[in-house]
Amino acid sequence: MRLGAFVFVAYVAILALCFSYPLARIGSGLLTAYLESVEEPLVDTANILAAIVGRAAERDNLDPEEFYRVFSEVRGREVAAQIYEMRKQRVDLSVYITDAQGIVLFDSDSRETIGKDYSKWNDVARTLRGEYGARVKRDPNNPGGTAALYVAAPVRVSGKIAGVLTVIKPTVNIAAFMDVAMQQIFRISAISLAAAIILSLGASIWVNQQVSRLTRYANDVREGLRVPFPKLAPTELKTMGVAFEKMREALAGQAYVERYVEALTHEIKSPISAIRGAAEILEDASLPDDKRAHFLANIQSETHRIQELIDRMLKLTELEARRALGSRSPVQLAALARTIVEGAEPTLLKKHLRVDVEIAPEITVSGDPLLLHVALSNLVQNAIDFSAENGRIAVTAAKAGDNVELCVDDEGPGIPEFARARLFEKFFSLERPDTGKKSTGLGLNFVKEVAALHGGTIDVSNLPHRGLRARLILPC
Repeated sequence: MRLGAFVFVAYVAILALCFSYPLARIGSGLLTAYLESVEEPLVDTANILAAIVGRAAERDNLDPEEFYRVFSEVRGREVAAQIYEMRKQRVDLSVYITDAQGIVLFDSDSRETIGKDYSKWNDVARTLRGEYGARVKRDPNNPGGTAALYVAAPVRVSGKIAGVLTVIKPTVNIAAFMDVAMQQIFRISAISLAAAIILSLGASIWVNQQVSRLTRYANDVREGLRVPFPKLAPTELKTMGVAFEKMREALAGQAYVERYVEALTHEIKSPISAIRGAAEILEDASLPDDKRAHFLANIQSETHRIQELIDRMLKLTELEARRALGSRSPVQLAALARTIVEGAEPTLLKKHLRVDVEIAPEITVSGDPLLLHVALSNLVQNAIDFSAENGRIAVTAAKAGDNVELCVDDEGPGIPEFARARLFEKFFSLERPDTGKKSTGLGLNFVKEVAALHGGTIDVSNLPHRGLRARLILPC
């Protein structure tokens, strides 16, 4: 599982756990709060009514029928009270009164309960004992339905408990309030949860992006591609990436030095041996002047070869150390090619070679003019080296989508099969047809590095009939 996906799933799981528990607690706590808010005024109502009934009993004018008439009138009223989001249509409060033995004297809901014994009900029993009496009752025919609150108060006559008055309040409206409140809570919670999930998704995508950039960079470096260090946010990922980059540079630098020392040593052995041999022969005082001149020329030639090898290696080393181009400018390829051809004119005249530059003036690429000059110069020089006398070299360029294909064609012998896989290796070179000598073997590798710095590629292939094509592909 990707790191961003793991973070997202873990975050959503944490949100679900953290949201579910508070919502459950809020739901149960909200119900308790509503019941408390209803029970408290019921206590006041019960005590007020109990006091009224007690005064009437002291005056001996307690008339249950009058109570029935009052409740009948109240039940017939159209209340039409808009209480926030709930509309109350009628009075749903009920009352029953018992004597000191718990026998029902009055019941606003039914006359059939008169004379029944309620002394075992909690509200009545506790109140008769001088305690706070209250209970909750559910409909036995509908256990999952709404309940009713029973709150009792003592009816006192001459300071003594002479009975109990119980106020009954159904919780239907409380359930309605609860439904509205819970809907609002769930709606807000759902919006908050959705926002949190979207934000966490964005965070996970961002983490994935950072990790992907670092992973892609590591893979590109492993494949030997020249890529700049990715842009990373200032987090631990960037710190880790910088640490990996420094480690890579240290390891690459060590391996680079070892590889170059080994390669340079191998390449210099041959000219040094030639110089040493010539010097030993020159120590012979009897050596004829023409032989002496010959061996002195060999020493100069091999010294020049060593110097050229070192100079090219220094340039290539500097080029390989660059991770990206410092600046770019438009480079007109036609003008660049003509400048290179003019510089090679003495060699061209000597071998009777013709170079045709077929590049439209408007074809340009964005890059480093000096590096592109050196790269194209290497390709043209290779074409000159491998061309026979009176041959033709063609330098062409054409747009191919978002790229420009710059081609250098010659009429030389082409690439032998064994050399195809090694053509861009450092120090690998083929013998020139006319001299039998090899070059430093760094030219094509240099061109490859220049192409990589510009985001392009280089490939070399044999032409169908005879000759070679070196194709440098660069972005426009």
